[in-house]
Amino acid sequence: MAVQFYLVWLTLALSLFDLTCNASPVRRRGAVPDGFYAAPYYPTPYGGWEDSWKASYAKAQALVGKMTLAEKTNITGGSGMYMGNSGSAYRVGFPQLCLQDGALGVSNTDHNTAFPAGITTGATFDKNLIYARAVAIGKEFRGKGANVFLGPSVGPLCRKPLGGRNWEGFGADPVLQGIAGALTIKGVQEQGVIATIKHFIGNEQEMYRMYNPVQAGYSSNIDDRTLHELYLWPFADGVHAGVGSAMTSYNAVNGSVASQNAYLINNLLKDELGFQGFVMSDWLSHLSGVASALAGLDMSMPGDTQIPLFGNSPWKYHLTEAVLNGSVPLDRLNDMATRVVAAWYQFGQDKDFPAVNFHSYVSSEKGLLYPGAVPKSPSGKVNWFVDVQADHSVVARQVAQDAITLLKNDDDFLPLSTKSSLRIFGSDARVDPAGPNACGSRACNKGTLGMGWGSGVANYPYFDDPITAINKRVEDVKLYDSDDFPSNLTPSPTDDDVAIVFINSAAGENSLIVEGNHGDRDNDRFSAWHNGDKLVQKAAETYKNVVVVVHTVGPLILEPWIDLPPVKAVLFAHLPGQEAGESLANVLFGDVSPSGHLPYSITKKENDLPDSVTKLVKEILGQPQDTYSEGLYIDYRWLNKQGIKPRFAFGHGLSYTTFKYTNAHIKIVNALSSALPPARQPKPSVAILPTEIPPASEACEPAGFSKVWRYIYSWLSKSDAEKAYAIGTSSSSSNSSSQTYPYPEGYSTVQKAGVPAGGGQGGNPALFDTILELDVTVQNTGTKHKGKASVQAYVQFPSDSGYDTPIIQLRDFAKTKELGTGESETVTLRLRRKDLSVWDTQKQNWVAPGASGVNGKSQRYIVWLGEGSDKLFTRCFSDTLVCEKGVEPPV
Repeated sequence: MAVQFYLVWLTLALSLFDLTCNASPVRRRGAVPDGFYAAPYYPTPYGGWEDSWKASYAKAQALVGKMTLAEKTNITGGSGMYMGNSGSAYRVGFPQLCLQDGALGVSNTDHNTAFPAGITTGATFDKNLIYARAVAIGKEFRGKGANVFLGPSVGPLCRKPLGGRNWEGFGADPVLQGIAGALTIKGVQEQGVIATIKHFIGNEQEMYRMYNPVQAGYSSNIDDRTLHELYLWPFADGVHAGVGSAMTSYNAVNGSVASQNAYLINNLLKDELGFQGFVMSDWLSHLSGVASALAGLDMSMPGDTQIPLFGNSPWKYHLTEAVLNGSVPLDRLNDMATRVVAAWYQFGQDKDFPAVNFHSYVSSEKGLLYPGAVPKSPSGKVNWFVDVQADHSVVARQVAQDAITLLKNDDDFLPLSTKSSLRIFGSDARVDPAGPNACGSRACNKGTLGMGWGSGVANYPYFDDPITAINKRVEDVKLYDSDDFPSNLTPSPTDDDVAIVFINSAAGENSLIVEGNHGDRDNDRFSAWHNGDKLVQKAAETYKNVVVVVHTVGPLILEPWIDLPPVKAVLFAHLPGQEAGESLANVLFGDVSPSGHLPYSITKKENDLPDSVTKLVKEILGQPQDTYSEGLYIDYRWLNKQGIKPRFAFGHGLSYTTFKYTNAHIKIVNALSSALPPARQPKPSVAILPTEIPPASEACEPAGFSKVWRYIYSWLSKSDAEKAYAIGTSSSSSNSSSQTYPYPEGYSTVQKAGVPAGGGQGGNPALFDTILELDVTVQNTGTKHKGKASVQAYVQFPSDSGYDTPIIQLRDFAKTKELGTGESETVTLRLRRKDLSVWDTQKQNWVAPGASGVNGKSQRYIVWLGEGSDKLFTRCFSDTLVCEKGVEPPV
């Protein structure tokens, strides 16, 4: 789980104080720039009105209706740092839930698969592979007894290329993130495991993300349109896919911390997007008691306060007290508990779900049951060493292989012959000699980089490294196992030698610092680590033929060496996970053609992008302000607007073969008869449980119960329970203002009808209607190699739409099967109403400007088809339904 990575906060123990208290309102917000405001939105919308969740909610309400007050509050939080899982209500049959990292496999266990990272998966641009990886991940989580998969990550959105956790997501585009995130949710949840979409929202930098007793975490200041069209977009797709849980981010948004930001949780997530599952805090990001409950948070993880020393909690027993004293309406607690239980029912976990069979913090068979309670923890069997790998290495290798992106291949230098004389440079060519798991949380960069570091990792069951795979195929191989170019080369270089130089760039979570990089790449920035750029330059000075292999979390500046004549080919292998070797060798030696495409742009220099995305916010005093002044224009959108040609554009990727794209057609599936989608249906009423404050006896701890030290319980002492109950039920003058919670501005207990843009999971159901459908036939016109082709669809909005829109925006993608020479396949791409809409901040709704033409005629959208954002070969018109080839693209 994410919990183990925050021991750093134990260093704050010397402070011996905790500014988080249950009954206080949210801390004073930092000053944010004018125009950014976290509006109040109360109360939390009820769950259970959406058709596909109604049956689960009915079961959940029946079960929650049998729970005592303490049982309800118990299931809304964790049991404490290093203490285990969420709380339970075993008396009525509801177990603890195991919430488990990481985004690329089951973390902190054994006999699991370490899959390629999200950024690698995004680089495949292959929906079938994205889904297959998710199915395998879901099976492994289920096999280990983990109820909740803490993924996928669709935030950060790679807004900041140096951001530490970009690699956990799928790329620098909301549609790529949205499609990949939704497919991941689908594949995982079909296995009966609850997926968690995260981090909601604006967590685009690691440094200064967390609140602590002396400083507020940074505020991501995002305007309404940018929030909807970029950062909220993939969350909407995930909610539309039926995701069961969501995780808030550490940072603030527009001045209000995400875990208690009523505008984000109550308004955007639960009302506009119609989210039916439960919302949890990220580990140790929960700052308040009443305020966060009213703002829509449903589960506190891991349950502790920010300084997790003594078993204190913002919720659990404090939440019990807050309900008894009337600060938190029982109605809100009932909804919290019901959302948690409903997700459990929704994915069939009430029947035949495996028990947890591993321990995240103990690797032996027997050990401490509650390591956080040392030295008072009882011991027992904690690991059963269940092997969940099955044949998942096959899909892992396929993803790693099909993500490999060929950026440069002068004179068709690749693929290599197995008769080649190969000289291999760089420690990234081989596994860490101390073992692939030698560094906890992968918090080092020693050997082939298969993943970043932090909570999103998994243990490697083995590591197939590149040098081993190369040695299997080629006899004449020499590895120079150093990141410094050797002064004496033995044997001496010849004109026929091929130098393969391995370089990398790592990043991870801010809880751990690696070689001066604080999660974000703040030290090495856009340069390869370990002087990798110099290593390439030295190789190019010595050898006539150089191939560069890059394992990286994100873009690098390649200008120091990319144009050197000896550098014949460049492969970005991203983060391949355990299958780094054979997947690369298959491409290097031509068993398969590379078919990956860049999930971000690679610029020629850092300042080709705006300072707001390349600079990392830093503030010693006060709350750092991260203002999204670039608006909609990140990555290729910015470069296109500014007319800046990148070194390699978003979506770029070469192949060993060539493809021809013909017979493009476009048709209207559903007409855009109006600019606004049809009005949402009224939100159905839902049954609610009784709302009267329960008797104090429901909060009292059982007589004679023996507590485990530091374990977080939901009970109150008899005297505290009776005192709180007296306050909550008093109607006399004794219930003075000093005993009344200071409710936030705009607070209300009256349920709202629902915002206009809502109406279903993900928003208004009409937003997901297919409007345009395009077909194109792809033929492999090469004569030597099989290959897979990617087709990407980019929309160009009507020129007179009245809205400022990026020149082109990705809206769908498709990938062919492996095509033999001369073989063809027709692929289909679809654009939904939302894909043709913009967020209108005045109407507070999605508007399709192409539907608002004069004389009843729709205005023209142009859909560009291509292999990348810089290689568009066909345009299709939405009004005439004509497609044209050989025209000048707009970028």
